[in-house]
Amino acid sequence: MTYRETLDFLYNQLPMFQRVGEAGYKPGLGNTEALAELTGHPERTFPSVHVAGTNGKGSSSNLLAAVLQAAGYTVGLYTSPHLREFTERIKVNGEDLKPEYLVDWVARWWPQFQHVQPSFFEMCVALCFCYFAEQKVDIAVIEVGLGGRLDSTNIIRPLVSLITNISFDHQNLLGDTLPKIAGEKAGIIKSEVPAVISQTQPQVRSVFEEKAAAMHAPLQFADQEYHVEPIRPAAPDEDVQHLRVTRQGAPYLDNLELALAGDYQRLNLPGVLATIEALRQQGYTIPEEAVRTGLRDLRRLTGFRGRWTILSRQPLVVCDTGHNEAGLRFVTEQLARLPYQRLHFVLGVVNDKDVTKMLDLLPRDASYYFCQASIPRALPGAELAERAAAVGLHGQVYGPVAAAVAAARAAAGPDDVVFIGGSTFVVADIEEL
Repeated sequence: MTYRETLDFLYNQLPMFQRVGEAGYKPGLGNTEALAELTGHPERTFPSVHVAGTNGKGSSSNLLAAVLQAAGYTVGLYTSPHLREFTERIKVNGEDLKPEYLVDWVARWWPQFQHVQPSFFEMCVALCFCYFAEQKVDIAVIEVGLGGRLDSTNIIRPLVSLITNISFDHQNLLGDTLPKIAGEKAGIIKSEVPAVISQTQPQVRSVFEEKAAAMHAPLQFADQEYHVEPIRPAAPDEDVQHLRVTRQGAPYLDNLELALAGDYQRLNLPGVLATIEALRQQGYTIPEEAVRTGLRDLRRLTGFRGRWTILSRQPLVVCDTGHNEAGLRFVTEQLARLPYQRLHFVLGVVNDKDVTKMLDLLPRDASYYFCQASIPRALPGAELAERAAAVGLHGQVYGPVAAAVAAARAAAGPDDVVFIGGSTFVVADIEEL
C-alpha cells in the first residue's frame, strides 16, 4: 500500500477517538501491553518523560523536547492529536515520522496485531515506541492521550512524571469532579519516580499528595519553587513573551524569551523547569543556554503550532486550540486585553464537550462565524448557532472552517481582531496554518 492507502486502511479498520469520540476510546493497558509484547518491548529501550494534564500537556511536552534538543540530545516526541498530518504525532528532533516507515511497519505488524483488535490510538502508541527504539533516541517525551491511569502510554516507566493543569474535560470518561479527574491523571505517577505538578490547585492537591505517598514518589509542586512574571506587557501582535523567573525567591532566569505568546504558558513553565531540574539530577547535562535556546526557538526545533498563533496582522488574526472551559477562559481573558474596534470570532466545537459552559465564557459583543470542522465529531454549525443564540451570542453559519475564516477576514477592518478556535480540529482546518 501507499502511505495514503495505509492511513485510510487504519482509519477504516480501527476506532479513532479523534474522529468518532467515545466509541474510539478503549480504556485499559491490556491491548498496549499485548502489542508491546509482540514487538519486543521497545518502550524499555529508551528513557522517557511522561506528561499528563487537562490543559498544557502538549505545550509542556514540546517545550521539554525543544530544550533537550538544544542540549544536544536525540529526542523523541509523541503527541496527539495531529493538526494536519498523521506523521506530526511522532517526531525525532523535530522531524516527523517518515511516511515510508508507517507503510512498512503496518505491513510487518498488522497480521500479528489483528487478533488483539487494538484501537487507533493503541496502534499509534505501539508505532511510536518502535520508531523511537529504532531511531535510538537518547530520551523521549511521551504525552498522554486521554486521562492517564488507563491511557495506552501508561506502560512506560519514565524518569519523571509531569502533570499540568486539572480542569473539566471528558467528564463522561474521567469523572464529573476535579478530584476524580485528578485521580485519573495521577495514575501516571510511578513507584519512586519523581512527580512534578505544574500548578498548585487546592481542590486536587491532596489527590497528588496521597498518590505520591502511596507510590513512594518524590513530589514537587513546581509553582511553589518557580515564579514566572512578564518583564513588560507584550504588544498585541508579538508572538513571544519576555519573562523573569525566580526560584525560591532568588533570581534564576532573567529576560527569558518564550516562543509561545499565550498568557497561560506561564502556568506551564514552572513544571517544565522543574522537570528539567529533575533530569539534571539524574545525569542529564542541560545548561542554561540550552534552556534559553529551547524556549526561544521552540517552533524551529519541534514545529509546534496552534497555541495562540498569530496568522497575520492588520487585521490581527489569531488562532488557539483551547477547547474546554478552562482553556477558553484563558483565551477570552487574553482577547479582552487586546485593543480592537470589533472582534470577529470564528467558532466551532465538537459534540462531546459541555458546550453551554464554553459559550457562557465568550464575549457578547463579538460577531460570530459558526463553522463545523471536517471530522464526524464536529457539532453542526447551525446547531452551534442555535445554542449560542440562547446565551446571547449572535452571528452567521458558514459551514466549513475555511468559509467562516474567509468571511471573517473579509468583514474585518485593519483595527479589528479575528480569532479562530473552539476546537483543536477547527484550528487544524485553517488553510494558512
